[in-house]
Amino acid sequence: MLSFWETESFLTYNYIIIGSGIVGLSAAISLKEKAPDKTILVLERGLFPSGASTRNAGFASFGSLTELLSDLHHTPPETVLALTEKRWRGLARLRERLPDSVMDYQHTGGFELLSEKELPALESIEKVNEVLKPLFPEGTYTNRPDLVKTFGFDPEKVKTIVYNPYEGHLHTGKLMKALLQLAQSKGVEIRTGAEVMDIKETESGVRVYVQDPVRQTVPFQAEKVAVCTNAFSQRLLPEICITPGRGQVIITKPIPDLKFQGAFHFDEGYYYFRNVGQRVLFGGGRNLAFKQEATTDIHYNETILKELEKLLREVILPGQKFEIDQRWSGIMGFTEDKQPIIRKVSDRITVGFACNGIGVALSSTAGDEIAGLLMAD
Repeated sequence: MLSFWETESFLTYNYIIIGSGIVGLSAAISLKEKAPDKTILVLERGLFPSGASTRNAGFASFGSLTELLSDLHHTPPETVLALTEKRWRGLARLRERLPDSVMDYQHTGGFELLSEKELPALESIEKVNEVLKPLFPEGTYTNRPDLVKTFGFDPEKVKTIVYNPYEGHLHTGKLMKALLQLAQSKGVEIRTGAEVMDIKETESGVRVYVQDPVRQTVPFQAEKVAVCTNAFSQRLLPEICITPGRGQVIITKPIPDLKFQGAFHFDEGYYYFRNVGQRVLFGGGRNLAFKQEATTDIHYNETILKELEKLLREVILPGQKFEIDQRWSGIMGFTEDKQPIIRKVSDRITVGFACNGIGVALSSTAGDEIAGLLMAD
């Protein structure tokens, strides 16, 4: 049962965005920048974003050498360049929107650890640099074997390091808090604990049905709606082709005299780690159990967590004592061609998601595109 006042003041908007992750908030902010007089509501089913936006590693990256090489084996160079450019422009857009200090952005550079079997990738550095030359004329990747000893990695397992000067990392929590504050300062309304059960187009717009523990189902009304719920989107739009991918993450307690800073990848980007102050945050291993990790259930995978601890002990922090402080998982969304899904599914409903694990990089430009589609006639 709704009151007259609730019906009059809280249910009708120009635009409703479903999902308060980094893409959804970016879309809401872009909409307000383009149309400050329009009313915008963001609906989020959890107390915090439900996917990976507050559960990721905070990498400001666009792809490692072996990851891009893998893409080039089945994707034309111009397509790889276009997606890399979209990621790079997205990072620049994010840093225009928010000061580096607000999200604790550190321009540390990106690093990829190569094992013995991956050394042939070095022969293709110039090939990949040439593909990316329109973006980075001075070259993107360089071979830095000296860094293995400097960073204290096991030289038997890490034969060299490929350095990329254009990447960094940030504080995911501070980033999301800043986006929330920016959206609200522009007049965007945000409701958390508001699970959308269904959306239906009507002659006058779109009905959005939200589950409420007090009022049962609450029907919101908007002229247009954007669905930005990433791997969870098939609950509302079953026809969307997106595969969930769960990422396992651990973080250590502070380690005295930690030898490295930066954003690190290995095994074609399936493993990733970074420093958070004197802590080490380490995630990945989805490739050990693709089928099991293609889920939206936020649970642990003990097999993967044990492998992460083993790699920490044997490769990243050999001979150093460490304790695991926290562990968690986050849900990403993937497409077969690694391209994000940003399109209209009808005149009144737009979808925007599937950043394929590169949400920090893609979200700002994705938000701009979603806003443009919503405003188009």
